[in-house]
Amino acid sequence: MWEMFRKMIGDKKEYKMMMERVEALPDDYQYVFKKIQGYMWNFSAGNGMDMLHMQYELIELFEASAAEGREVLEITGPDVASFADELVGSAKTYVDKYRQDLNESIMERLGKKVI
Repeated sequence: MWEMFRKMIGDKKEYKMMMERVEALPDDYQYVFKKIQGYMWNFSAGNGMDMLHMQYELIELFEASAAEGREVLEITGPDVASFADELVGSAKTYVDKYRQDLNESIMERLGKKVI
């Protein structure tokens, strides 16, 4: 139990440090990051650690792009939702879990009847 508690505190510290990096970005980058982040959480499965990994990658991309003096929409393009979908595409999502659960439950009951 204590180990789980320590991990939870560590995760919160890590998240806080990540968000400090976001706050150091130019305003437009911060705004777009936070909007993408909110969108991404809709697709998170489990404890969300897969999304955090993608968010770190996004921060690194945004930091490098901002340092080059590029505008955020040069990076994401005007269809930011499609950009975010590309990021989320490799994550295990609740939709994946629902699909897996559906298939497993049907195969448990009817799998022997499959021709």
